[in-house]
Amino acid sequence: MKDASKPEIWMITFPMPGAFAQTARMIEASGFDGIGVVDTQNLAADPYSQLCLAAHATKHLKLRTSVTNPVTRHPAVTASAIATVQAESGGRAVLGIGRGDSAVAKIGERAPSSKDFARYISQVQGFLRGEEVTLDNGYRSRNEWIARGNLPKVQVDVAATGPRVIEVGATLADSVTFAVGADSERLAWAIGHARKARAQAGLDPSTLKLGAYLNVVVHPEIARARTLARGTVGVIAHFSGMSRDSAAGMRPDDRAVAQKVGEAYDMSRHTRGDAGHAQFIDDAFIDRFAIAGPPAHCVERFETILKLGLDHLIVVGPGADVGAADQMQTVGLFAKEVLPVLKRA
Repeated sequence: MKDASKPEIWMITFPMPGAFAQTARMIEASGFDGIGVVDTQNLAADPYSQLCLAAHATKHLKLRTSVTNPVTRHPAVTASAIATVQAESGGRAVLGIGRGDSAVAKIGERAPSSKDFARYISQVQGFLRGEEVTLDNGYRSRNEWIARGNLPKVQVDVAATGPRVIEVGATLADSVTFAVGADSERLAWAIGHARKARAQAGLDPSTLKLGAYLNVVVHPEIARARTLARGTVGVIAHFSGMSRDSAAGMRPDDRAVAQKVGEAYDMSRHTRGDAGHAQFIDDAFIDRFAIAGPPAHCVERFETILKLGLDHLIVVGPGADVGAADQMQTVGLFAKEVLPVLKRA
């Protein structure tokens, strides 16, 4: 690969009590740089306790929430939780945060506006720096144990799809990870928008780290790969279908699919390829929006993305309706056939 970056490669997984330490060791041994754990309390176990277990089970693996939200936890609680992971791991933690999806929907709440989200990010950042923070109720608060500690500050990463949330991340966070699919043209749009927003805020764009969540399923049969990817493609696609702004940067045919998925999204079938909204996700959309197919095909797709100069890529694998054997096969093929090529980029 010529003129390509060499980004960190992360993998998303669910917290699995009783097995997560072993899973983290396997992911580290496979060559991944980091592991991201979902925070969705009605569908999975607590991410922070699992990340602390992973911290002691591994030596170099970076650890992040992928992602938490500003609704289910107070900013002081979020800061304390991720700072605990930072302490237990010796500085390997990242706070991945978005506006909220299944964790928020499953308790009957709504994601905050971009303005409220920005205020939450500012408060968390203040707590993580050990500063006094003015909360929404006017109370001035400081996380005393973080302020007294000698830990490197936890990096805050905003998961973003639409332009307004990209702007929040670009101006208030340490990094932005785009959930816009694997189309290199749309990724290039998102990168340009983030850097422009950073510069307009009077900040140096070169200090902002950028990454992407990518639906990746490696399988010898491309038709089977598409089937296995459909559930999680639906998740990322529905982010783009939440509003007109959320579809910014998409080609018209993909925008139409994302809007249909967003309008019909069935949260009770979250991450499942057999959900009703998945009927709108045809093979052509998967081929553009995801990276799915045999190893050589996936490597070719990655070649274009690596040239964008991203700092990290977070792999989102098959959906929740995919059996354990298929899950293991796709992850194993990625680790053996694709990951080594990315590492040699």
